[in-house]
Amino acid sequence: MDLSYGQETEDYRKEVKTFLTANWPLAGDEAKMPREDGARLFRERAISEGYLCRNIPKQYGGSEQSADALRGQVIREEFGKARAPMEPRGIGTMMLVPTLLDRGEEWQKEKFVGPTIRGEINWCQGYSEPGSGSDLASLMTKGELDGDDWVINGQKIWTSGAQRADYMFCLVRTEPDEKKHAGISYLLIDMKTKGIDVRPLRQMTGSSEFNEVFLNDVRTPKDWIVGKRGEGWLVSRTTLKHERNSIGNAAQSLGLLSGLVSLAKSRKIDGQPAIEDPGVRRELVRIEGYIRAHQYSGFLQTSKGLKDENAGIIAMMNKLNSTNIGHKVAHLAMEILGDDGLGAPLAAGLGTGTAGSSTANWLSQYMGSLGIAIAGGTANVQRNVIAERGLGLPRDMAANRSK
Repeated sequence: MDLSYGQETEDYRKEVKTFLTANWPLAGDEAKMPREDGARLFRERAISEGYLCRNIPKQYGGSEQSADALRGQVIREEFGKARAPMEPRGIGTMMLVPTLLDRGEEWQKEKFVGPTIRGEINWCQGYSEPGSGSDLASLMTKGELDGDDWVINGQKIWTSGAQRADYMFCLVRTEPDEKKHAGISYLLIDMKTKGIDVRPLRQMTGSSEFNEVFLNDVRTPKDWIVGKRGEGWLVSRTTLKHERNSIGNAAQSLGLLSGLVSLAKSRKIDGQPAIEDPGVRRELVRIEGYIRAHQYSGFLQTSKGLKDENAGIIAMMNKLNSTNIGHKVAHLAMEILGDDGLGAPLAAGLGTGTAGSSTANWLSQYMGSLGIAIAGGTANVQRNVIAERGLGLPRDMAANRSK
């Protein structure tokens, strides 16, 4: 296997490094700007040079570059080393923007894509409901046309960041007489609209990132629908594809491994550094094996993409692999922390187990690893997708009965 990028790509790497050296960190008076303003200024420059928002047309605020997986990888690597801002993280950039580019009307792209990738507006996702978790197609929130508006009534739950969101993209049942998958539409909603009640849910970490959202006679314009009426299930599958790909990236797992090794070096078991304990070392090697397999699977997928070949079943496994690795990392971290982890305070929000992380961050990382088995499609549903669509196995009998 040849893992070299080639001379042309390495020359491009030099260009990226030169740009970063000149533009990040900000210098002079620009360095005194508030953090978000400085990041926004840098992103504008990076977009104008073609380094960010590469797959987004210029008319919607992107840099409109030709698809090039190797250049994209080089940018991620070098921006990561420089700790330079990438595209704003969040549901809007990861999920809604690709969906609008695939399925949205022209005016929707012009109105929402640019402000979203610049970080000017935030989104939340109105999918899950109290009675429809893994069986998302059983959702009951209703949407009825009244003149030029959709009138929406129902409840969503586990809605991340709803208390801060400007807009929601939401699945609503608009065709009650159709089969459950065919009766759903994908609507956009202004979160300042009358009739929306957001109630934060207190988590075991002490934070309230998730919310339940009640919609009582909420009105949204008739044309704030993505795709055609009743096509919401197909549109939502486009969205979930992008979410799962972002969650399943091996780079995050490599970062967790680095943090775990640092933790093992800094903590002691029976008076010696945990890294010297045979059991810890054995588990570290096992975890690294899983992560390297995931990483090299990514290399294979990249190679196939460069040849316009379908990666097939291995692409379906990204999110599940990432979830399983996160569980293993978090479990070993808790073993290393031992009694220190019992009474430690929790980090605000979900912590990230990186090099130098506190005990509180590792505790929150552990708790967060449980939730990632649900986010973006549950692990068991992912296994069904791999079995049915990847291996061609028959559907579960319970699923067939629910048609």
